[in-house]
Amino acid sequence: MIRLVLAAGAAYVLGAKAGRGRYEKIRKTASAVASSPATKKAIEIGRQKLSDSLNTQPRLEPMQPIDDETQVYVPRDQLRR
Repeated sequence: MIRLVLAAGAAYVLGAKAGRGRYEKIRKTASAVASSPATKKAIEIGRQKLSDSLNTQPRLEPMQPIDDETQVYVPRDQLRR
């Protein structure tokens, strides 16, 4: 999504006939958006959500112990509460 926006911005900048002043204004705005903490946080959250959804290992929750030495784990979505 971010790449699409950046590509569209780059296409506009390269294709625009507005002159150097408009180019500099767009470049500064794009740079400010790309380096802002909010943008970086949104990218990090998106990466984390993607990583979590692609994780092949299920999140496991412990069930009641069978005895002192034995613990059984089941995937979180199969645990009845």
